[in-house]
Amino acid sequence: MRERIFFTRRIPSKGIEILKKDYELHIREDESIPTKEEIIDGIVGCEGLVCLLTDPIDRDVLSSPDLKFVSTYAAGYNNIDVTFASSRKIPVTNAPGALTETTADIAFALLLSAGRRVVEGDRFLREGSFHGWSPMLLLGQDIHGKTLGIVGAGRIGGALARRAVGFRMNILYYNRKPDPVLERETGAVYTPFDQLLCNSDFVSLHTPLTRETEHIISAREFGLMKKKAVFINTSRGPCVNENDLVKALESGDIWAAGLDVFEREPLVDERLLCMDNVVLLPHLGSASFDTRTGMAVTACTNMAMMLAGKRPPNIINPEVYSDIRI
Repeated sequence: MRERIFFTRRIPSKGIEILKKDYELHIREDESIPTKEEIIDGIVGCEGLVCLLTDPIDRDVLSSPDLKFVSTYAAGYNNIDVTFASSRKIPVTNAPGALTETTADIAFALLLSAGRRVVEGDRFLREGSFHGWSPMLLLGQDIHGKTLGIVGAGRIGGALARRAVGFRMNILYYNRKPDPVLERETGAVYTPFDQLLCNSDFVSLHTPLTRETEHIISAREFGLMKKKAVFINTSRGPCVNENDLVKALESGDIWAAGLDVFEREPLVDERLLCMDNVVLLPHLGSASFDTRTGMAVTACTNMAMMLAGKRPPNIINPEVYSDIRI
């Protein structure tokens, strides 16, 4: 009998093709976010689980007696109880490299759109409010020559820095440790967190979601930013205290924001929906044909390798391979 794999959502076919010849695939066709109960029901009799970042993969899911392997169709994996998976010797993999450049693209798009009031201008024109050029119409912030502060200069943050070079931006970054390669390639300057917030015209957040980074940007941090600062978040919603962000925008503590993720996603604070100085996107960071296909290929290749008894390259919990028998 062929081993079975449960997909919580349909993903691009190029990934599915990797698995369908040798394994029995069970694909949930509903596009909504599955409940934990739906996932538990879906993995009955399945050795493999291909999940998404929005799926709750906790110890109840991971306790399924049939489940042996988990591959997430995402770079982040804060939705998975990796510690418990490791205790059950379940390898967990992600797709970290495929979405780096595309997410950096969307971060820079948000930076441009929020800074130059692109979305607000589009809406202004469509509503019939444009009656000719005016010296004071929808003035925004220059991007070229300004200072960009990157909080979390990993793959995506580093890719954003490389884009900023073309706009002759001064680049500050805060990381766990300095990155000499990034500094050499972009002229970026390693800067203490508070100093970066105080000196940046644009602040872009690129940290993973951990206990340490939850609400890393809150009222205190917004208070340190310039009054004309533009804040960008394409990382994870809970890294930002959304209520504090709303207050900072309302009070003028910061000038604008561009958001691709939200604290209680898919819910969005209704106050943000009413603000002209905020650009909002429905988690489009990796949403290009090539990137989503690349993610599918990576996720399914990871699963194929695990099912074949091989150690995949994108293993999150390598400790399971110290004495695992597969």
